[in-house]
Amino acid sequence: MRNKGAMRSKGVVRWLTVLVIAAILLIGGGVWLSASLRGALAPGLSFGCTAAVNGTQHKLALDQSENATLISALSLQRGMPARAASIALATALQESKLRNIDYGDLDSIGLFQQRPSQGWGTVEQIMDPVYSAHAFYDVLAQLPDYANLPINDAAQLVQRSGYPQAYAQHEALSRVFASALTGQTPHAFSCTLPASEGHSAPETIMAAAQTAMGELPMETVDDGAEGGAGADAGVALVFEVSETTGWMAAHWAVAHAQQFGIERVSHAGLVWDRNANDGTANVGWQATESTVTGQVSITLAAPAAK
Repeated sequence: MRNKGAMRSKGVVRWLTVLVIAAILLIGGGVWLSASLRGALAPGLSFGCTAAVNGTQHKLALDQSENATLISALSLQRGMPARAASIALATALQESKLRNIDYGDLDSIGLFQQRPSQGWGTVEQIMDPVYSAHAFYDVLAQLPDYANLPINDAAQLVQRSGYPQAYAQHEALSRVFASALTGQTPHAFSCTLPASEGHSAPETIMAAAQTAMGELPMETVDDGAEGGAGADAGVALVFEVSETTGWMAAHWAVAHAQQFGIERVSHAGLVWDRNANDGTANVGWQATESTVTGQVSITLAAPAAK
């Protein structure tokens, strides 16, 4: 009997050991998963973009910020309120983490995980962020009084998701970024970026800006003419803006600084400079001596040294 009891004791010990290891693995996996999800929204990345509104601050990775800026600008181009951008951002955060992915549940793809089989468009169309955002807004605009609906409810009416309450968890971030990126809150958006290595052609930048924001008057100006860094700073672009479009355009330029090689952006007596950081945090918008009004000035990076 003593031998059987000892065997039972050893068996219990083995099972307890297995359970403890399993618990550790489960907890560890949970920590990893949590960290992965946090990483998707980039709260601790050295490089990324931050929106700060009324004391509330949220951060996104660079590619997420570019998509968020496009989605927000298109809402204003369509004449929709900033609330529409909040709804769209919350939807894209839930569906794709604001990334233009080519996979998903069943045949879902893109920023909003729209399905070709459900009439959202072809695969090629849906994978175009401009098309997919317009497709989302087309449906949203048909909802009666959507601007006064809870963000979660409006998103669900468009998406018809199997998880009807999932969009609510992204409301705080989407509201802050929508307020900044539609220009409702001035100098509320800033990015921390690595050093630039040259820039895109001015025509490429102008085309992208007009796709997002509409036909803003733009021109190329001489080096340093708008308060740039001098003759070695490359070239500068100037957007003619109104009071309502100024900060939207300025924030759009900052969000695309990495993509297009933008060195600094100035508007309304303030300047954002990609080099004014220590690699972990950007100092944001700082006062400048420029007194030019009604313009957003963009200075492009100098060509990389050979």
